[in-house]
Amino acid sequence: MSKRSLWKGPFFDETFFQKSRQNSKQKIKTTSRSSVILPFLVGKVIQVYNGKFYVPLMLSEDLVGHKIGEFIPTRLRHVYKIKKKGK
Repeated sequence: MSKRSLWKGPFFDETFFQKSRQNSKQKIKTTSRSSVILPFLVGKVIQVYNGKFYVPLMLSEDLVGHKIGEFIPTRLRHVYKIKKKGK
């Protein structure tokens, strides 16, 4: 379910829209995690900023309608170190 009003339409960052229309083969870098994935982006690879570095994301038909930020985690999982037995 979308929380945005239907009369407003999906949110799409204007600068990201212009970059995606110009570059056909190049990877597109973006920080706009709140933009919705539209059908003309299918098959492209975009690099999404997660707060530390850019993470590549291949866009497919299954991702259309979702927001870009849903697929790029911003926090690392905490892993406990295993202590060695012995000495």
